[in-house]
Amino acid sequence: MAVLDKPAAGARGAARGGLANMAGSALAGGTGVAVTWIVARSLGAEQAGAFFAATAAFVLAGGLAKLGTQTGLVYWPARLRATGRTHLLGACLRTGLMPVMVLSVVLAVAMWLAAPAIARLTAGESAHVVGAHTAGLRVLALFLPLQAMTDALLTATRGYRAMRPTVTLDRLLRSGMQLGLVGLAGVTALWTAASLPMFALAWAAPYLPVTILSAYALRRLYREAKAPGVTTRRAERSALRREFWRFTGPRAIASVAQLALQRIDVLLVAAFGGLVAAAVYAVAGRFVVLIQFANQGISQSVQPRLAEALAVGDRRAANDLYQTATGWLVLVTWPVNLLVIFFAPVWLRLFGDRYAAEGVAVVAVLAGAMLVATGCGMVDMVLAMAGRTSWNLVNVLVALAVTVVLDVLLIPRYGALGAAIGLACSMVVNNLLPLIQVGRSAGLHPFGRGTRAAGLLAVACFGVLPWCLTAVSLGRTSAVLVAVPVFLAGAWLLRVPLALDAFKPMRRTS
Repeated sequence: MAVLDKPAAGARGAARGGLANMAGSALAGGTGVAVTWIVARSLGAEQAGAFFAATAAFVLAGGLAKLGTQTGLVYWPARLRATGRTHLLGACLRTGLMPVMVLSVVLAVAMWLAAPAIARLTAGESAHVVGAHTAGLRVLALFLPLQAMTDALLTATRGYRAMRPTVTLDRLLRSGMQLGLVGLAGVTALWTAASLPMFALAWAAPYLPVTILSAYALRRLYREAKAPGVTTRRAERSALRREFWRFTGPRAIASVAQLALQRIDVLLVAAFGGLVAAAVYAVAGRFVVLIQFANQGISQSVQPRLAEALAVGDRRAANDLYQTATGWLVLVTWPVNLLVIFFAPVWLRLFGDRYAAEGVAVVAVLAGAMLVATGCGMVDMVLAMAGRTSWNLVNVLVALAVTVVLDVLLIPRYGALGAAIGLACSMVVNNLLPLIQVGRSAGLHPFGRGTRAAGLLAVACFGVLPWCLTAVSLGRTSAVLVAVPVFLAGAWLLRVPLALDAFKPMRRTS
């Protein structure tokens, strides 16, 4: 049998799941950037802005339909298994999934009916795109229930510590199909007029097969874990429903506010700054999604293990997991953030000269905020797993208020840069508030040896070295070719504080 202490075992389990999830997330993030490029180049700035506004509305409505179950459907299955109440898993799944199914249909109908009003609101002075914008919103409305159910079903599989369905179905299959279908739409646009509804259909269609496969994956996991011949009493099911929604209710509002933090700025830029500014902002901020995918890749693997540790009062194991995972997150995301700033004038020009002219400052502001956010680790999730979902709700609402107020004040004057400043301030607020709360209420913090080592290494190799090398007339690419091996060598030398040995296969002794 494997000989490991409990914290090390948790780190190894998180490493195995997190590595696969991060690899899938990297691919999904890359395909997302490719999709953004195809849309921006095929539709032109105005219609591309309408497309990004439509998908933002779609994701916001889907987030509302999920009712916060992204947390509840991991927290409760993990807690039930840790406390020996596996016979209630079926009731838990029904409690979380059925309301999502019903509400997603209601919101899809509402989105269909409200599409003309949303299009007029976000089109601003670009009245000639309202018709296509409305049609695109209605195409997306048809797929809204599938999007909500896909996320809820895959969340539930993670409650069983199963990362593979999320990686293979969401990160690989869905994102790969989106790239293929949007790419096909882009090729078609070379011979015919580009159609926003056609691109919306290509982007949303993959949710159909992925929803079906996600339901099958969850059904299989449930049957494997179900205790044979065990029945549940009505009182137990009723008590579970009350506890589930008492925990998940605040998170339902918080999850919508969290999505609003990520998406409402695009709608506000479209409404106050125009569709062209919205397109610039969406393209320049696309790298944020890459960072969020990396965060999700690690967080989703750590989440059930952290919930189990906190459920049985093992705060040492929980703190070790939090600090180790934060070190990995900084090691992966800080180099990306710093390279995004360094190469901003280059990669933005691939989307068009206007994006390069107006987007560099947007990138710098958002990347700086992401350094702070990732340095705090997955603190929002840690606070929720500690049972403080009401605190989580207050934090997100405060951050959302910061975004909306600053956007309304700054977008009319500064356009996309004003929205970037608003989002950056809200990200800082939304991470520092829960960081203080987690430390005071649960005695947890992310600043272990691994976090400090990863941060210093990333800043030295990608925040200082490339700029010094370019200052002595070395090209950007050459400077990075020097920085990368230095970074890899430093990671190897610091492998012990970074806990990189957790990624090695376990040795088994009889």
